[in-house]
Formats: sequence, structure tokens, C-alpha cells
Amino acid sequence: MLIATTAQMKELDRAAIEEWKIPSTELMERAAEGVAQAVLKELKERPGKSAASVFCGTGNNGGDGIAAARLLARSGMQVRAFLVGSYEKMTEDAKEMTRRLSDAGVNLEQWRPDAELYQFVRRSQVIVDALFGVGLSRPIQDPALTALIERINRSEALVVSADIASGVEADTGRILGTAVRADRTITFTMPKIGHFAGDGKLCTGRLQVWDIGIPSELVRQGTYLTQSIDADYVRGVLPRRKPDGHKGTFGKAYLLAGSVGYTGAPVLAARAAARTGCGLVTLGVPESIYAIAAGKCEEPMPYPLPDTKGQFSKKALQGVLERASGSDAVLIGPGVGRASEAAWLMRTLLDQLGVPVVLDADGINALEGHIDVLDRRKGKVTVLTPHDGEFARIGGDLSSGDRVDAAREFARRHGCYLVLKGHATVVVSPAGTALINTTGNSGMAKGGSGDVLAGMLVSLLAQGAGPMAAAGAAVWLHGRAGDLAAQALTEYAMTPQDMIGRIPAAFQSIRI
Repeated sequence: MLIATTAQMKELDRAAIEEWKIPSTELMERAAEGVAQAVLKELKERPGKSAASVFCGTGNNGGDGIAAARLLARSGMQVRAFLVGSYEKMTEDAKEMTRRLSDAGVNLEQWRPDAELYQFVRRSQVIVDALFGVGLSRPIQDPALTALIERINRSEALVVSADIASGVEADTGRILGTAVRADRTITFTMPKIGHFAGDGKLCTGRLQVWDIGIPSELVRQGTYLTQSIDADYVRGVLPRRKPDGHKGTFGKAYLLAGSVGYTGAPVLAARAAARTGCGLVTLGVPESIYAIAAGKCEEPMPYPLPDTKGQFSKKALQGVLERASGSDAVLIGPGVGRASEAAWLMRTLLDQLGVPVVLDADGINALEGHIDVLDRRKGKVTVLTPHDGEFARIGGDLSSGDRVDAAREFARRHGCYLVLKGHATVVVSPAGTALINTTGNSGMAKGGSGDVLAGMLVSLLAQGAGPMAAAGAAVWLHGRAGDLAAQALTEYAMTPQDMIGRIPAAFQSIRI
């Protein structure tokens, strides 16, 4: 799904109202309909009369909540709507919705933290969060408001947020002081970055995009630099399999990986590359661990390279160049170690290889203090796959809390493609386009998981996918395989090897 910024959403609203002459109250009513229908759908199978507490701010998001309260009351629910803020600060549309609510027999009450109101909230089956919406830009500091959000989060009620969970910064996913943790979020027209990125993803719950009547022509006119990765995206970018193809047709991947003490990384990466569809996978490992790697590899083809004390030596350069230069894509780094000769080898390969390169783990660490090596590859395809620690090691700055912007800035500055791993992995291009992943779970936070991803990524690159397509598809399929492993084995017990075994089911799930 394409993702809009706050500024883009404001412009869409303005154009719909001023240019297309759609009444703003009509847009608000449609937004309220989305919230109300979501609530009623959740409660459909629950017997008995339900009660709802609707918390409304003074802006248009609050107006959405007030209108939703009226619709819920008309459905037969017991509804109380609370204004958190002063009536004088309400927008005109929110005041109009207050009048309509009153005409329906429900008054908008001023929220006050007393025992009677808290008792009603405690026995409510539903809480609607319409406090702030996408316009919030400053941390929530008011103690009473903080206490209210904490009570909402402790409640056993179904929590439905209008547009975005209150307290989440829409353009970054940062938590501004504190935030509502919603079970469901009904967002309007288009999703926002905060639904997918950072801690905002944890506060969103199930996300539904609701059409409030902004003309599709207006939406199509926009230029959206960010989108989420879903099954439709992956299905559309995967390299097609030629019915008359042979092993050379489906790509040649070269992997430089492993060292004494890190014999699992090269095997996991190579197995994942083969399982993701690559025709030929060649694995270069230090001579000291060749027997181990060869004993564990069947489809991939391992071979030994000169080493020093279990890590690659400079003497390996020529042997690597001979095989890697003839490959369609190269992976450098999983389990290589940080010895000086191994680091020199990886940097020298970056300088001399013209084919697409995926740089993972110690391949990234080798750039610490040598970022100029990466800069010299501008114009060539280089994909980096750091976690936060590795990203910081090579000059990435996450201090703002905005992972998407930090990744964009780094990729633009160094002319590379960046896969910033973590909860909601971010993929960015040198041009600033960004993808945010929607799959994965905490069971994947185990040693070896990154090696699997790197192998999948180089495999798709070798098969002819573009760098953004390869990276986006790899992170989604990797996460999907992880989700399938967790379903079968739990997040506690699953391993990276279990994820490799579920790559086929991940492909099957997108019905290619």
C-alpha cells in the first residue's frame, strides 16, 4: 500500500473541500461511519447490549469521534462521549458534530477523572480513541491526559483508534510522550508511516483503510515515496520462472562467508539462497572450515579459500574475484569475522567487483572507518543489511527516532540501497523511495536469522530482480517464513533453520 505523509493528507483534504466542493462535514461523517462499523463488526458476535466510551479531542479527529458516538448510539449501544479539552478550542466541524450528537439524545460530556466516569469506562466493552489523530507533533505532557491514556491501555475493553493511535507521530512512528495501544485502527483514505514504523506499529493493532470520499483522482495525483510491503507487492516484483529455463537461467549467486567459530552463518545463507530459487549457489569459505561446510551443503557448492587462523587471508583475493566476477550477484560478510586481513579482503572486493553486491554482518563492519569504499561504488548496485548497531558503526544516526528518514539520509549520501533490519524493517533506495515490511515476529530475533535474509536477498538479485524489488520481497518472505514457523513452533522454540524450511510455504501464501 502507498503511504501518505501528514502534509499530503492535509493537501488531499484541502483539495477535496475547496476544489471539489465536498463539505468537510460530509468527509467527517464518512470517517465516523468507518469507525462505527469497525466497532459494530467487532461486537457482532457478542451477546447483550454493549457500552462504549468515546474520548474526543478538540480537533477534527475529535469530531470524527463525536460523529461515531452518534452512530453507535443509533445502533442501540449505550454510549457516552467525553470531550478532553475545552469547548472553546473545538473546530467548527467538531462543534457541528456536537450539535448533531445532542439532537440524537446524547450530550458531549466534559471529561473529568472522577469515580463515576471511571466506573463507566471500566464496564465499557469498547473505547474509541479520537483524541489527536495525525496532527499531533509535540509530546503529551499533561498529567491528567497521560493518566487517561494509561487507564485506556489497562482497560480490558476493545480499543479502536480513529486514523492513528493518539500519541503516535504519524510521519515517524515515534511515541510522543505516551500513546494509546489500540486493538484496531481505522485510518482514512491512505495509511501513514506511523502505522508501520517504530513503536507506532505496536500501537496500531489491526489496520483498516477506510474511504471517506476523497476523489481517487486526487489521490492518484500524489507522489508517494513510501509504501508498505504486502503479498501483492511481492507477487508483482518476483522474477518470473521461464518454463524452458535451466540452472543458468535462474541466476548465479556467489557467497563469501564463514570463519572458525562461525560455521553456521555460511550454511544458513547458502541454503536460504538455494531455497529462494537461485539456479547456482557457490559458497567460498576459509579452508579451515571447508569440511564442515561441505558436509552440511547439498545444493550449494562450497569450496575452500586461503585463510589465516581461521579467517580469510589476503591470498584469497584472486580466487574470489575469478568466481565472483562471473556471478550475477555476490553476498559478502556473514560470519566472516573482523580480522584485519578478512576486512581488507572485503573492502578490496567492494572496490573491484562490478556486479551487484549484498553486504551483510562483518562485511558492513569492515566499512567502519572506511566509508569511502562504499562511496566509490556509487553507480553500482550495493545493498547493505545492517541492524541498528551496525548502522551506527558506519555512521548511521538514529538519534531522532525516525528510522525511515535516517535510512533515507544514509542511502542518499552514500548511493546505496539500505535494509535497516529490526521491528518493521525499512528498505530504502538512493533516490529516497522507501518500503516498510509488515511481516515477522520476535521469534526471529535469534542468531542466524540475518544470514537467512542475506541469502534470500542475494538469490533474488541473482535471478534478475531489481535491488529494491529483491530487498522488499526478501524481507517480506523472510518475515512470512518466520510467522509460519512461529505458528507451528512458537516464537520461543523456532530457529532460523525452521524459517528456511518454511520459505516454500511463504511463496505459496502469495499464490504465485
